[in-house]
Amino acid sequence: MISKLDKNADRLIRHERVRKQIFGTELKPRLNVYRSTNYIYAQIIDDVEGKTLVSSSSLVLAKTLKDKNKCDASKEVGKDIAKKALEAGITEVIFDRGGYIYTGRVAKLAEGAREAGLKF
Repeated sequence: MISKLDKNADRLIRHERVRKQIFGTELKPRLNVYRSTNYIYAQIIDDVEGKTLVSSSSLVLAKTLKDKNKCDASKEVGKDIAKKALEAGITEVIFDRGGYIYTGRVAKLAEGAREAGLKF
């Protein structure tokens, strides 16, 4: 019998490998991305304190994203998290793509955050 590849397990291995090098501080926190089949989540984390500073998701913004596809929703989540980060005094972050390939929804989220003024 042929065993099916577990793509999420491979993603978690990639994510652990990346997390060895990426560490968010108070001055430059980490922008983490999680992508499910229906929604996309983003949060800005201070790894020194172990606290989430700002978060946003397409689930929270579902009412405003009613007629948009997943890529457009990802871009809006990026804009929303950047707006919240700038209000919290965060201007620069380290982007953590969470082991996902930097295309599609992950890239659109990053693009939306950059357009709204977040630097990374």
